Amino acid sequence: MAKKKSAKLTDQLRAAVVESGLTLGQITRDTGIDKSALSRFVNGERGVSMEALDKVGEYLGLRIVGDKPRARKGR
Repeated sequence: MAKKKSAKLTDQLRAAVVESGLTLGQITRDTGIDKSALSRFVNGERGVSMEALDKVGEYLGLRIVGDKPRARKGR
């Protein structure tokens, strides 16, 4: 059985914005992120700052969940 490859974190965030059902105007108004910057990010044209990623993630109630356990060093 082939292992499912996870999308990049930025791709997942783009999808979360689109799937939220919220307009970019709503998100930018409530987070203070520049609308054109968020639009370019969602369309895959540019990146955004870590601060903007944090704001969008928090606004949408997102959290990171790992697919596999982290390796322990020194054991």
